[in-house]
Order: sequence, then C-alpha cells, then structure tokens
Amino acid sequence: MLGRLFLDHPRTLGMSWAGHGVGAVAIGLRMIGGGAACLVHAVVPALFTETAGRTVMGLYDYMTRRKAAAPDPHAWPDYEI
Repeated sequence: MLGRLFLDHPRTLGMSWAGHGVGAVAIGLRMIGGGAACLVHAVVPALFTETAGRTVMGLYDYMTRRKAAAPDPHAWPDYEI
C-alpha cells in the first residue's frame, strides 16, 4: 500500500520519490504564482498582462526538458508531472 502511494508513480518515470517531489513542488509553485497574477490582472488589467502566458509556456518547456532527460522519455505521457 505505501509503495503504491509513494513509490510506484515516480518509479514508472525513472525517478526517486524525492526527485519527483522536487519537480512537482517547482511546478506547483509556478502554477500558484501564475494563478495569483491572473487574479490580480482580473481586477487591475494593466498589471501582469503577459504573466499567465509566460508561466504556461515556461511550464511546458520545463516539463518537456524533464521528459527528454528521463531514462525512458517514451514512457512519459505529455501531461505527466
């Protein structure tokens, strides 16, 4: 049960639990930052006019590089964290 919860998914990606966790935290923080900028932009449209787009493009680039560097990149779906 614990292996299924904590280890199976990272192993399918050729990663350790800690390595997977660091990547997921990095992605999550960037998503929170981009989302917060969108909320501010909704109230004050002159602020953060490009932040959401840059955040999405940056996340895509980051995830694409992680996939390419994986031991078996073909085992990673495009949407995998």
